[in-house]
Amino acid sequence: MTVRAHDLHLLHLLASFGGDLGAVDFQKLLFLYVQDVEPPDAPSYEFVPYKFGGFSFTSYAAKRKLIERGLLENDDRWQLTALGRDELAHAGSLPRAIAKFAERFATMRGDDLVRVAYREHPYYAIRSEIADHVLAGDARALAAIAQADPGRGLPGLCSIGYEGRSLEGYLNELLRDGVTLLCDVRRNPISRKYGFSRSTLAKGCEGVGIRYVHVPELGIASDERKELNSQADYDKLFAKYEAEDLPKQAESIATIRRWIATGERVALTCFERSPQQCHRHCVADAVGIGGGIGGKVRHL
Repeated sequence: MTVRAHDLHLLHLLASFGGDLGAVDFQKLLFLYVQDVEPPDAPSYEFVPYKFGGFSFTSYAAKRKLIERGLLENDDRWQLTALGRDELAHAGSLPRAIAKFAERFATMRGDDLVRVAYREHPYYAIRSEIADHVLAGDARALAAIAQADPGRGLPGLCSIGYEGRSLEGYLNELLRDGVTLLCDVRRNPISRKYGFSRSTLAKGCEGVGIRYVHVPELGIASDERKELNSQADYDKLFAKYEAEDLPKQAESIATIRRWIATGERVALTCFERSPQQCHRHCVADAVGIGGGIGGKVRHL
């Protein structure tokens, strides 16, 4: 089986640093490589602000697959196996961009590497648990991190679909809007797309400081979502949902209103990117009726 181009990048980058790196060091080097070398509109991996700075959940999903294939050791560190080195030998020479990058950071590890990442890309340090330590005495860098933090949004409601998004891109949208609570309104929170099944999505939200709550009773059964070939089909489904299903969910709607009343910025989420092809816009309308929210619901 051929290694995906993005995953081959991981192996090449690891090889350029000797084929054996600690988890934090490798994640920081991958982060800096993507930010500084790759085109911003086509990164191989995306990142979120996390406990030790920029972190890619997707890179760890790739790591697990590479371990299964025998190309990486099954270890907390990032280590090439003999088979992994053979795979790279057959893949050809080290890409020039990676070789140049490796020259720049050949000896930099640990806190020195973290400091570079935080100073150059402060947004990704806004959830860091170690910023005060590694940047002790650097008031300017710490101020830049504080300024980059979008903070909590105003209490209210927004919505987002994960169609066409990576987990990291999705979480960054939530953070930039100041979302504090993600309300999953899928009946069955299972997805073939990495990152959007319930447990993985909940873990990702928790990692960036967003509360995750699943409200399955607000979902639509999958057998009702078949044969949706036009907007008229969607409109017919949603008219039935608003007339027959939502009136039975007064308690769930009231719960969402209470969250907002207590200061939460709530994002309703489901699959479809377009809110007009997703029942979450019906839920948003129901929450707004008599909810004292006012204004239009922002669809991220």
